[in-house]
Amino acid sequence: MRSDWMRLSLSCFVSACLCVALVAAGGCRDGRPTLVKVSGRVLIDNKPLTTGVVRVVPANAAPASGEIGPDGTFTLSTFRPGDGCVPGEHPVAVVAIKTLSSSAIQYFVPKKYVDHTTSGKTVNITGPTKDLEIKLSWEGGAPFIERSNTSVGDIDPGSL
Repeated sequence: MRSDWMRLSLSCFVSACLCVALVAAGGCRDGRPTLVKVSGRVLIDNKPLTTGVVRVVPANAAPASGEIGPDGTFTLSTFRPGDGCVPGEHPVAVVAIKTLSSSAIQYFVPKKYVDHTTSGKTVNITGPTKDLEIKLSWEGGAPFIERSNTSVGDIDPGSL
């Protein structure tokens, strides 16, 4: 009788362990949202932008970014290189600046595009795409250098 009880206890213990393992394994998602692969190009006044970073900023998910190549092309990454962006309509920033000194920055795009809250640009990601175009305009302007009394080291990079 004692042997039957031990077998039953061992059987219950093993079953309980298996249940816990299955529940734990079933919940082993990394909590990351579904991403779709996105690549494209940035044009400024219908010519490829040759430097900078595209930043797509979803409201409730991690931002995606992609370095702009010399031909204006980019591939978005969120968690790993080239993994893409969450689907949806999202504001965009195009950061194309060069630090010249502690108080001088050269802009290769109008300043408004550097911040997703002022760029006026959005992208609508509905699925994987290789031909997303982000069109910018100087609206009669040209690349410029901004000088200030504030050291570039004092600027919060998260604000760019």
